[in-house]
Amino acid sequence: MMETLLTRYHERCSQHRPFIVGIDGLGGAGKSTFAEALKREIKYGTSILHLDDHIVGKSHRYGTGNEEWYEYYALQWDIASLTSDLFQKLHHNVDILLPFYDSSTDTIVQKKFHYTKDTIILIEGVFLQRKEWRDFFDYVIFIDCPPETRVKRVIGRDVYLGDVQERIAKYERRYWKAEDYYLLHDHPIGRADYIFRE
Repeated sequence: MMETLLTRYHERCSQHRPFIVGIDGLGGAGKSTFAEALKREIKYGTSILHLDDHIVGKSHRYGTGNEEWYEYYALQWDIASLTSDLFQKLHHNVDILLPFYDSSTDTIVQKKFHYTKDTIILIEGVFLQRKEWRDFFDYVIFIDCPPETRVKRVIGRDVYLGDVQERIAKYERRYWKAEDYYLLHDHPIGRADYIFRE
């Protein structure tokens, strides 16, 4: 995979913008860990963006009147804003201001994202291959982790959701339904350039 990725990097059509790698996968698949490991292996300037750093405030993604799974899939991020202010700007190699979510205050802080036209940018997160974003990536890796492993990880991790039964109920209503929708409608496994299986 590394050989193919770096070959794509060196042979990319445009040498005037960064090379954008998506690290896709469902909740608990290990995307962040994989991104950090990949950054250590790449011998070039590399930056990581975590999609979960750029979610919207709570009032825009909870209690909207929509089903919870839809709030997670469609409203958790400002899709149009990230399209124009992140992906399109990366393709034109211009300065970027990104919204960083502060969970302690439920506020958004704008910060500059620094990169050069030679940077390899790793973007990790769920739903990366939605139709609005898929074509912006030069290379996409899908982390295909067994469901039982992912469930164990997220239920053990997300203690802020309540006790074990409350966590499971929340995942059933919100997260797993959204992920099922993503798999069915966006076909991320079939569209990825490389599938990493644990």
